[in-house]
Amino acid sequence: MPIRAVVYVSEAVASVADSGSGLPSPKLDDLVKDAARFNRDAGVTGVLLFDGSRFLQYLEGPEDGLVVAYSRVLGAQSHVGVVELQRGRVGQRRLPFWPMRWLPVDRLELSSVAHSDWTRFNRHGDADAMNATAMDRLNALVMPHVAAA
Repeated sequence: MPIRAVVYVSEAVASVADSGSGLPSPKLDDLVKDAARFNRDAGVTGVLLFDGSRFLQYLEGPEDGLVVAYSRVLGAQSHVGVVELQRGRVGQRRLPFWPMRWLPVDRLELSSVAHSDWTRFNRHGDADAMNATAMDRLNALVMPHVAAA
């Protein structure tokens, strides 16, 4: 079964944003737990980067599960201004680790990933290289959390 992926950025609504405290609201944890339960049943995996005010989410899975999971994302009231960065087929799962998990990142890290090349979800392998892709940079942010789990 082919695996498809989608990645987007959006702005957190005030009830989810960190309100200047440096910590997200408890609502974020509840949203991610709910998404993880749904995604597990749909066969979808992914990660949500959060810089205190903006999200970048990468989702992957079978097309039917991904369509429903992404529809939930688009209808969510926890964020506004969804901008899809890429959607397409991937040969194999790039981030099979969690049905959903949020990771704190700083604004520059989120911007770097968002503004990198998402073409075909390619990976070159080195997040610090001049030709690093968005997946290289996303992978570099995710892997320390996988190793720690």
